[in-house]
Amino acid sequence: MTGSDHALVLFSGGQDSTTCLAWALARYPHVETIGFAYGQRHAIELSCREPIRQALACDGLGEDHMVDLAATLGGLGQTAMTSDIAIAMTSEGLPNTFVPGRNLLFLTCAAALAWRRGLRRIVLGVCETDYSGYPDCRDDTIKAMQLALNLGMQRRFVLETPLMWRDKAATWELAASLGGDRLVDTVRRLSHSCYLGDRTHEHDWGFGCGTCPACALRAGGWNKWRSGR
Repeated sequence: MTGSDHALVLFSGGQDSTTCLAWALARYPHVETIGFAYGQRHAIELSCREPIRQALACDGLGEDHMVDLAATLGGLGQTAMTSDIAIAMTSEGLPNTFVPGRNLLFLTCAAALAWRRGLRRIVLGVCETDYSGYPDCRDDTIKAMQLALNLGMQRRFVLETPLMWRDKAATWELAASLGGDRLVDTVRRLSHSCYLGDRTHEHDWGFGCGTCPACALRAGGWNKWRSGR
């Protein structure tokens, strides 16, 4: 049996997934998390997951699950997200930080775990409003995946995307509305977004190199949000 109000959050240790975890905990009585090691260049994000879970600990926070996909995604081709190469745009108009099939594989693994654990709602922090242009973050992709997973696993999963139409400033605002300054500070200090895995340089918006696309999005959102308060 699947708990209609039990959720599984795809939790990387980044800003978006941390905000989504707080969002799910505010809505559902039982929330579990799943993370993926896929040979990411910024693997330091994985070490951020447990401190964040501890900071958000409550009666509704359930088990954490880790899945090792390094051999799978790492073996399918080099990208700037999984190899030490310069971040640039490709001839297809996509940044070379795009890992083909990543979110599709993540969702398949998450749904398989949710099927076994009796979790109906699968929450992920993809966004089509303020993002790097990845096609597997788009609303149409998520809707198609929900249909495929429900047909292929004979379940009624609901894929929840609370950030889909929010820019980064609105994501900071969502964190503030969910948990006030305490949650904003947790996101700022403990989560990780920088593609280069830099946690040596601290900024108003958190740790990162300050120059990669992920840092630019996070910093821009922070500055827009702070200026509007």
